[in-house]
Amino acid sequence: MSDIAVTPKPPYYAVIFSSKTADSLEGYENTADEMLTLAARQPGYLGVESARNDIGITVSYWRDEAAIMAWRRQIEHKEVRNKGKTTWYSSYTVRVCKVERQYSK
Repeated sequence: MSDIAVTPKPPYYAVIFSSKTADSLEGYENTADEMLTLAARQPGYLGVESARNDIGITVSYWRDEAAIMAWRRQIEHKEVRNKGKTTWYSSYTVRVCKVERQYSK
């Protein structure tokens, strides 16, 4: 995924997931792709942007906080988050933000 997400006029929400991966990444890429596909089918999903170098940053965009909470409760997503905590990430931070303005070219 290399495109910049097309988002509606604010306000909307962004979930920023910053991470450092652990040594064991078996199954990580396929599972990440599956989660992106699953997220895109969730009501209120607006888009996603992701980049990885030493630190991975994925920003997903959502219509409102209710959509974010529904995604958080989604069973497959919950299971993958648990695997990430125990296997794939040495550290991570999640930030939830309200987007009030945006500029683009």
